[in-house]
Amino acid sequence: MNIYLGADHNGFYLKEQVFAYLAKHGYDVIDVGNTELDPEDDFPQFAQMAATRLMGDGGDDPRAILLCGGAQGMAMAANRFRGIRASVVWDAFEAKMTRNDNDSNILCLPGRILEKEDEGVWQGILETWLNTPFAAAPRYKRRNAQIDEFA
Repeated sequence: MNIYLGADHNGFYLKEQVFAYLAKHGYDVIDVGNTELDPEDDFPQFAQMAATRLMGDGGDDPRAILLCGGAQGMAMAANRFRGIRASVVWDAFEAKMTRNDNDSNILCLPGRILEKEDEGVWQGILETWLNTPFAAAPRYKRRNAQIDEFA
């Protein structure tokens, strides 16, 4: 599974920790930026890079993880693309539900919140989101297809 990882300045330091954690646990992580701290960068460019790379990835269940201050902006930008289901997640329960019910393929993490927490919080979110399969119930598939009609 390829994981595209991106962040603006508000998620930059947490992104570096997430990258190290994922690489240590054997995931194929592709950093889509920013690669250096730039207080003037804008989140939409990183959301676009992750979403387009994800859409073009023909591999097995590719995903992306995006970080910014509150995660809402990243989710809004990423969800502009057909087939992208970006979810703002702040705990392991929401990580499980967004994968199980919505087949989320982009995880958006709020750096302002999670940088203040023990690292076990964001690690639990990552592990839950990465390891929870999509339930693929007919109603869930139908709803995802309806969302794609909007894009």
